[in-house]
Formats: sequence, C-alpha cells, structure tokens
Amino acid sequence: MKKHLVVVGSINMDLVVRTPRMPLPGETLLGSDFHTIPGGKGANQTVAVARQGAAVKMIGCVGNDDFGQAQWRCLNAEGIDLSLLQVDAQQATGIAVIMIDQNGQNSIIVSPGANSAVSVAQINAAKETIAQAAMLICQLEVPIESVIQAIELAHHCQTPTLLNPAPASRELPPALFEKVTYLILNETEAEILTGESVSDVMSAKTAAMRLRDAGAQTVILTLGAHGAVVAYDGELYHEPALSVKAVDTTAAGDTFVGCFAAAISEGLAVPDAVRLATHASAISVTKLGAQPSIPTRQEVEQFIAQRRD
Repeated sequence: MKKHLVVVGSINMDLVVRTPRMPLPGETLLGSDFHTIPGGKGANQTVAVARQGAAVKMIGCVGNDDFGQAQWRCLNAEGIDLSLLQVDAQQATGIAVIMIDQNGQNSIIVSPGANSAVSVAQINAAKETIAQAAMLICQLEVPIESVIQAIELAHHCQTPTLLNPAPASRELPPALFEKVTYLILNETEAEILTGESVSDVMSAKTAAMRLRDAGAQTVILTLGAHGAVVAYDGELYHEPALSVKAVDTTAAGDTFVGCFAAAISEGLAVPDAVRLATHASAISVTKLGAQPSIPTRQEVEQFIAQRRD
C-alpha cells in the first residue's frame, strides 16, 4: 500500500518585514517587526502535509550554513523524512525577502541558492520512493528540468501528481500537463500559463477549463478572498472563501496545497478535500509567517466545528 507522500521543492529562510505599504521605485520606507522564519514553497507544503497527519518525505537541498541547519532542525521536528534531503557546500541556503503591508498582502523576492542544486540525478536516485508514494507534489522554485523528471517518473510509475506552478513559467512543455493529476494555481499563474486575464470567478472558470483541455485531470484555481474554482471529472464549480481577518497571506496557497494533498491521500473526494483545504488556508492568513501559520488537522477540525455553531 502506498502510504507516504513525496514533495520535491524549495527550502528557504524567509526574511520578513512589515511595511505600511509597498515602496515605490527609488523610495525608502521605515518598516517594522522584522522576523526570520522558515519557509520555501516546497518546505511549506511538506509541513502542511505533515501537520495534517500524513507521512511525507522531502527531496530538496540546503546550504551548509546556519539557515540550512535551522531548516533541517525545523523539518525534522515536524516528523518529516529527510533521508532524501541534500546539503550543497558550494551555495547558501535559499532565502526569500518578504514585505507585508497593513492589509496583510505580501510581495516576495526569492534568491534560490542551494535550491538550484536539486538535480535530475537526485530525482532519479529517488525513483523507488516516488514509485511507492501516494502522491508526488512539485512546485517551480527548483530547476524546471528536475520537476519535469520527477513528474515523468511518477507518471510512469502511476503515482498521482500534484503541480503547483509557482512561480509560473512559460517554459513548461505542453505535454507535461497530460501527466498532472492535480494542477493547483492562483490567478496570476493562470494568466501566465493561459495568456488570458483572470479577474473574477467567470474568467477563472474559463482559464480552469483551458488548463483542463491542456491535459490536467483536475484544476483548482485559487482566488484568494474570492475562493476557488474547481474543474474536475466533468464538473466546474466555485468554492466560496471564508471571511477572516487577514494578517499575512504568506503560505496560504502552500497550506491549501498540502492540506488538499493529504486529504486526497486519505481517500477524500475532490470537493471534500477542497473544502478542508479552504478552511486550512483561511486559518493560515490569520497568523504571521509561513510555516508558523500552517494549522494542524486538529486546528482545522476545531475551526470547522466553530463555524457550524
């Protein structure tokens, strides 16, 4: 029986600062509340899976530095299998500089560092692990050729695949989408991949169907405060968002991905997994930081119960 999930992805240390608003070109603003917080889309999604109670292994790379050692300790403390994680002595651990405005919206600059060392050879060495996995999860903060190889291997081994194409890239070969079981992306990423504007639920439905037509079996297009559009198995519907006070939207999408993947691996149907992931991501935006904001399954279930009352 396939029990574990595998994440191929980035590991960054997030350098987070609050700002009253995003600065204009050439402008200097006084920020506040600087924090150093574990992050990276791959690591965030791995933590999200683990906190939902699922077994998960991560394929990635950190530098031989303080940030790398800190990330290793944090991921290990979550019960994540790090046997496929590598240390690159030549490059620093990846970092992300994150500015958060007074409305909780963020702007992010990523310096990949050791994430760029995640190689095709490292993926190939994990072939058996991928073959035995309940699902493979990928994003695009590691080299595209490594992501493509991981998805190719998973498809060949009939392992379900989840692709979160962030940051979005037009370099993805069209044939890759035919090997993606679950495609989860936001409106900006959908615009880049389809070439069409996504500004509301209707345009999101159009974009989701285009991506379905491109080959992805299930497309989930997240729209922040406007919820998500889901296209799967001949159905197309809108899942409303939950009304919460946003503090920081960092890792909301990663929380959604990890929670959805864990729920699917448990046997939940797509609509139920989407609903669970929507509640999890709603919780995440009420807290500061990437991994510190990701809820456990118990928190999600309590949140759902409270909203029923």
